[in-house]
Amino acid sequence: MDDLQFGKRNKRGDWTPTAVLEAAPLWVRPLNLGKILRWLVGYLWPWNTLYMALTLAYWYWVLPDVEVMQTVGWGWALRLYAVNAAAIFVLYGAFEYQLYVRRNQDYRFKYNGKFPADQPSDVFWFKSQNVDNFLRSFFVSIPLWTVVEVLFLWCFANGYVPWLSWSANPWYLAALLLLAPAIHEAHFFCIHRLIHTPLLYKWVHSIHHNSVNPTPWSSLSMHPVEAFLYHAVALWHLVLPSNPIVALFQLHMAGFGALNGHIGFDQVELTDGQAFESHAYAHYLHHKHFEVNYGGDQLVPLDVWFGTWHDGSPAGEARMQARFDKKRARLNPQ
Repeated sequence: MDDLQFGKRNKRGDWTPTAVLEAAPLWVRPLNLGKILRWLVGYLWPWNTLYMALTLAYWYWVLPDVEVMQTVGWGWALRLYAVNAAAIFVLYGAFEYQLYVRRNQDYRFKYNGKFPADQPSDVFWFKSQNVDNFLRSFFVSIPLWTVVEVLFLWCFANGYVPWLSWSANPWYLAALLLLAPAIHEAHFFCIHRLIHTPLLYKWVHSIHHNSVNPTPWSSLSMHPVEAFLYHAVALWHLVLPSNPIVALFQLHMAGFGALNGHIGFDQVELTDGQAFESHAYAHYLHHKHFEVNYGGDQLVPLDVWFGTWHDGSPAGEARMQARFDKKRARLNPQ
């Protein structure tokens, strides 16, 4: 595919899409039904459909019986960790291998014109972003993902929180399922702003931001505090009346869904003429500029409301620079 039909490349080799990022059309007035329906297709397919498929696979083939989950034990906890790690290795690894090892697309649709493997740096373990990100994912983030998973399953199994049945509450649980991405975005925005405060950024979030040029392995490369807070989005279903399937879907949207913002390519080619959108650009701009796009795709447009939204346009760049100039003026008064 010719990526220059969809965007442009600067002298450094960085590619930017022509299309400007937009918040969900649910927030645009007057409502445009056609636009909402087209957006809804992308909302459900392919990513959220994949996370739900994984959730159902876990529910029927991975999770132990309720009686087993009533007691926290190393056996079923380690089994869950092993499955989580294997699933991440296959899903993330497939994108990493095709795009960054084999480099099947070369630089087509790649936001940053360089590959991290070609840029060793002392900020990473063994001077390798790939090795560093891989180790942090599998020995920090995925264990804490599993801790959150075991915690809410144990609570549901023991009746410490309401376990609503699908037969008695089909419409409520279906609505909660559809709202799970909104819960994820609101939770992510709040914890993300928190860990961007100076002290927490220095000691916690800077580890994730070492990957200015993120790849799939960067998705879960986090400090333990950030990793726990990020996956703790599933614990909202211990507060909201819910069902463990919905909570598991919420967790998978965080664990597996972290991939979305870190693919590093705008489109992933399937054939010479077909590709699918990664939805990575908004979060890539956050890795590039640090103080924009704290949320996701603006399903809940908190970045728009708080003035931190960068839509990838020249106007968005100008708004960001104006905000940075005001901040510098406050910090360095004449």
